[in-house]
Amino acid sequence: MNIDFETMAVVEEESQNESLGGGVYGSTGASGAEGGERREGGKRGRRPGRKAQLDKQDMKAKLERSRQSARECRARKKLRYQYLEELVADRERAVIALRKELDKYYKWNLELDQGRMPEGLEAVIQELGVDKQEEAKQF
Repeated sequence: MNIDFETMAVVEEESQNESLGGGVYGSTGASGAEGGERREGGKRGRRPGRKAQLDKQDMKAKLERSRQSARECRARKKLRYQYLEELVADRERAVIALRKELDKYYKWNLELDQGRMPEGLEAVIQELGVDKQEEAKQF
C-alpha cells in the first residue's frame, strides 16, 4: 500500500475532526461510542497500516545508509592501498639507490686491492676530512 503525503495529511485531518466532535472520553450519540468508553483523540495510538509503511521507509533509509557506508569504506580502502603502493615504490627506489652505492664501493675496494686509486674516492676522502675538521672545531 503506497500512500503519498497529501493523502496521509487528509486522512489525519479527518481523524482529528471526528475525534473533536466526541471529546476526549467519547459521548453517547452519533459517534457510536457507548457510555464510559474512552476514545482517544488527535494523533495518539497506533494507526493500522502505518507501521508497514514506516518499516519500508526505515528499511529503504537503512539500505541507503548501508550503501553510503560501503561506498565510503571502499574509498578509504582505495586511498589506503594507494598510500601503501607509494610507500612500497619509495622503498624500492631507496633499495635500488643503496644497491648502486654498494656496487660502487665494492668496485672501489677491488681497485684498492689492486693498488690503484679509484675515481671519486679522493673527493669523498676530502669531504670526510673537511667534515671531521669542522666537527673538531666545534668542540
